[in-house]
Amino acid sequence: MKFVSAIIKPFKLDEVREALAAVGVQGITVTEVKGFGRQKGHTELYRGAEYVVDFLPKVKVEVAIKSDLLDQVVEAIEKAANTGKIGDGKIFVFDLEQVVRIRTGETGADAL
Repeated sequence: MKFVSAIIKPFKLDEVREALAAVGVQGITVTEVKGFGRQKGHTELYRGAEYVVDFLPKVKVEVAIKSDLLDQVVEAIEKAANTGKIGDGKIFVFDLEQVVRIRTGETGADAL
C-alpha cells in the first residue's frame, strides 16, 4: 500500500478530485495549508503600504491506495494540477505499512 500526499494550488482541487475518482480512488483527505518553495512569496499593497506575503495558500490532498494504482494516481494528480507556472506543487509518495478501518476492524488493503 502507498500513501500519496500532494501540495497543489487551491483552484485545482476540483480537477484533481475528479481525476482521482476517474482512476478509482475512493476517498481523499484535503487540508488547507500555507507554504512556499521556489516562489518565495510575493509583495502586496494594502492601504498604500507594501508588505511581503511569505506563505502562499495551498491545498494538501492525501490518499491511501493499493500499490498497483500508484502510477495512475501520480499521473492523474500531475496532469490535473499542472498549470505550467511556478508554484504548481509537489507529489510525495510514502510506503504505508498498516491501515485499520475503525468501524469494522478491517485491516490492510481491505480497509482502504
